[in-house]
Amino acid sequence: MSIDTIIYEQKNGQSQIAMLSQGRLCEYEQFNDNGVCEGNIYLGKITGKTELVNGKTGYFVDINDTRPAFLNGDEYGHDANLTEGQSVVVQVQQEARAEKGAKVVRSVQFVGQNICYCPFKMGVEASSRIANKILAEEYKQKVVEHTTGQEGWILRTSSVEASIEDIWAEMDDLRQLYDDMRTKARIATAPALLYSKDNPIFDDIINNEDTLQKVVLNNHHLEDEIKDVFEGDVETVYHPEPFTEFGIADMLSEALLKTVKLPSGGRIFIEETKAFVAIDVDSGEDKGHGSISHLNEEAAVEIARQIRLRNLSGKIVIDFAGSSEYKFIKPVLDILERELAKDKNKARLFGLSRAGNVEIIRVRRRPSLSNLLTSVCECCQGTGRVQK
Repeated sequence: MSIDTIIYEQKNGQSQIAMLSQGRLCEYEQFNDNGVCEGNIYLGKITGKTELVNGKTGYFVDINDTRPAFLNGDEYGHDANLTEGQSVVVQVQQEARAEKGAKVVRSVQFVGQNICYCPFKMGVEASSRIANKILAEEYKQKVVEHTTGQEGWILRTSSVEASIEDIWAEMDDLRQLYDDMRTKARIATAPALLYSKDNPIFDDIINNEDTLQKVVLNNHHLEDEIKDVFEGDVETVYHPEPFTEFGIADMLSEALLKTVKLPSGGRIFIEETKAFVAIDVDSGEDKGHGSISHLNEEAAVEIARQIRLRNLSGKIVIDFAGSSEYKFIKPVLDILERELAKDKNKARLFGLSRAGNVEIIRVRRRPSLSNLLTSVCECCQGTGRVQK
């Protein structure tokens, strides 16, 4: 589904972003304005060491979060020999969720409007979503011309819409951000915040700029910033209670249900476990629309939406209705892959397993919707069942 409206609400130091397509909720983000967020860079302190499988080493890092962050000691390009009490510059790759702390990396990167700066990498890459591959290659060469020393760059999808002079200027700005961060690291005492990522609404606007029609928000300062950055390309509207106006709370309550009804009468069951996410497609009362193929194709579109909406990540296993023979499932896989391609979080479709299930791996960056909005019941410990 293509995002046409973004709703932003800020209250009591907490911000929420809802993204809609034709009035339906497709994505939701929630973050503490002063909390540990994906993309932030910290001067952390090593507080512990742990041995992993295959002889690898991991470290626990204090970044002033509710629990220590985890750092893989065998990260490519970085020395794994760290000691307790040592300070180290790290960037949040995955935010804390449930009982797990944040995951951090030492290979920091700075995300700009059109390009990403990777100080610890070499070479220039371009987003696979850039349709004009010839133009992408031209821009890559221009970026190479402006590259100095050991540094890497990634052209974002929006880059080919900007002038190369604007790209070069942004490269200089991102280098300056990196230099400022290094200066702060030299004088700071761990744990300390060195760099805070921009409000994610700017990324959300960029990622959906081809279809986005309106941004509704309750923050006049942010409204002015958006108008300045995007120069009036996006309609920006102020509303004191945007979530109430659009009924976002009711949509979120519906998104927490385990059962999703399909227009044809079929149903999708979604179960989150610690090991993976299980999704089952059931024909239910689908009697008037004919074939199971129609049901599965309808379910594929809705499953892609639910993955984005609920921010389901890691291993996802889907059991479609009817026969699991490849010739019947192939059209469904094509639809699912097409819809997943619209997701800003990378999702890899592995196809059909020998057991007849469809398998997906989706990058985990932020907590799922259920982790954000709910906690485990102390009475049933998450089973959701009553003893007989």
